[in-house]
Amino acid sequence: MLREVLTQLANTLREEGALDERESFIDATFAMAKGGGEGIGPTRRGKGVKILAIVDRHGLPLSVSTHAANHHEVTLVQLSFDFYMLEAKPEHLIGGRACDSGGLDADLEQDGVNLIAPHRSTRKLKTQDGRHLRRYQRRWLVERFFAWLQWKRRLLVRWEYYASNFLGFVQLASITMLLKQF
Repeated sequence: MLREVLTQLANTLREEGALDERESFIDATFAMAKGGGEGIGPTRRGKGVKILAIVDRHGLPLSVSTHAANHHEVTLVQLSFDFYMLEAKPEHLIGGRACDSGGLDADLEQDGVNLIAPHRSTRKLKTQDGRHLRRYQRRWLVERFFAWLQWKRRLLVRWEYYASNFLGFVQLASITMLLKQF
């Protein structure tokens, strides 16, 4: 239900020109899970949940999902497109160093998405050059989205037992961000 509302809001804003998906940013943040339950993964920081988001060049959410915290971001990037709200995929997806993977580059290239991420120090084949990495400087937009999201105190710590309830609160917070654009 909330996902349908998010999709309709995002598509309406795209038609009005307030949402621009051509250059999108992806990142994840960690939320402690004090309530226990399903969809929680143990990490060094304790048990918790990852909130993964794709935002546009204005910092508005295009995809919001929650996953167990013990999964690596490279495996979660493809899953985030299952929660993508627009029909048009981004031309450029800018991610952090954790998104650097040759397999992920190839998978996204088949979908017409150019992944821009700085290389890890262990990467053998260098595929990024300085021109594309200049876009990486605007990743503060996704960090600002998470700062807005964490103003909602309910999302700082996951107290819900069921993962679907926590995802609903994250989606509700994203709806409030999109409604401010009207």
